[in-house]
Amino acid sequence: MTQTVLHIDASARRQGSTTRELSGDIVRRLTPARIIRRDLSTPLPLLTEAWVNANFTPADSRTEEQRKTLALSDQLVQELKDADTIVIGLPIYNFSVPAAFKAWIDLVARAGVTFAYSENGPKGLLTGKRVILAVASGGTQVDSDIDFATGYVRHVLGFIGITDVSVVAADRMAVDPEAALTAARTKIGQLAA
Repeated sequence: MTQTVLHIDASARRQGSTTRELSGDIVRRLTPARIIRRDLSTPLPLLTEAWVNANFTPADSRTEEQRKTLALSDQLVQELKDADTIVIGLPIYNFSVPAAFKAWIDLVARAGVTFAYSENGPKGLLTGKRVILAVASGGTQVDSDIDFATGYVRHVLGFIGITDVSVVAADRMAVDPEAALTAARTKIGQLAA
């Protein structure tokens, strides 16, 4: 049994979303003791100059305003740190990730917090975690030359230290939805076994 799951849904659709359905099924099959929920259909803020300045100010030198500016980012990072497994419902929008998911990435990819620079290059600090991506698309085949979402997410997660990434794909739903869902459900069964 997984102890703590961070369940992230990136679909703008709250109803009728394939990725929400699949990610929910994955979380249920994992039977976690605790679920942390993050629904990105409620938009996260984009980075601002004030955020960047606060982020690059040493923690012990930050003003109260800077601490408030980083509070949501700190919360999102803590959710990642607290999770053993992260389940992400990720639709492919226009060949890439939804803007809301990109905003989440910008808020959690923080030098000195989730990754560090060294003489040998960057090193991810969030190791020992597992991610299951539930990906859906209308016409884009996962891991094809036109899928700029899946590889990007794997790269960003690896950058922050999370390299154990499995993909459940319900791709090309506009072409053959039954085959796509059957393949995804089969993969979920294999991952949860």
